[in-house]
Amino acid sequence: MQLANESASASWVLDNQLGDTFDGLLARPERAFEAQRRFVSNASHELRTPMTLERTLLEVALADPAADAESLRRTCEQVLVAGEQQDRLLEALLTLSRSQRGVERREPVDLAAMTGECIATLPTDGVVVKARLNRAPTAGDRQLIERLVFNLVTNALRHNIPNGSVDIDTGMVDGHARLTVENTGPLVPAAQIARIFEPFQRLSRDRTDDAGGLGLGLSIVQAITEAHDAAITAQPRAGGGLVVRVDFRHSTDTRC
Repeated sequence: MQLANESASASWVLDNQLGDTFDGLLARPERAFEAQRRFVSNASHELRTPMTLERTLLEVALADPAADAESLRRTCEQVLVAGEQQDRLLEALLTLSRSQRGVERREPVDLAAMTGECIATLPTDGVVVKARLNRAPTAGDRQLIERLVFNLVTNALRHNIPNGSVDIDTGMVDGHARLTVENTGPLVPAAQIARIFEPFQRLSRDRTDDAGGLGLGLSIVQAITEAHDAAITAQPRAGGGLVVRVDFRHSTDTRC
């Protein structure tokens, strides 16, 4: 009798485990579909904004009977700016899509050299950049890792305070390459950390108060990190700002 009870109990546990596993498998495509639907909806909305602006600018200019060459020139310049925003958004969307497909080929990359090149090309606008770039070799898609570094440093510079600072470190930890970017900036609630890695999510409710960002920078960073089987962590910095850390697990071996 005891053996029968134990057998029945084991069978019940196994059935429940299988049921939970099956439910989890069914939930994954549903979550993926919902994420894709939300992304397409947000992307369509973001693309519509500069297109609507362009059309409005042109309609206003054409409806003005007193329009002269100078006013039409200003309108054309405004349309060009809106077009550049579209180009940046499309490029970011393509990068995000490419990152989510994974890495097809890996090549040796030194995070220290790559980060140094990135810092040298970016305007700091008064923000003090402190870099401690120790050799940090890894392997991956060079262009995607360049975009990851660029987005992290740009984000740290953009979302900062007057006379603020950005601390950038590269090096080896437990045999793996690590990149750390820490900046002063607005206070970031711990509960909002996950949200800043979602596409088109900004902590500021004012869509115009995004310091020129598209709301895709950190979501691209996360996608590139996942494509390289790396790990990313972010935590609020005491006094405001963020500490973002990316740990690459692959060595300089170029084999996939």
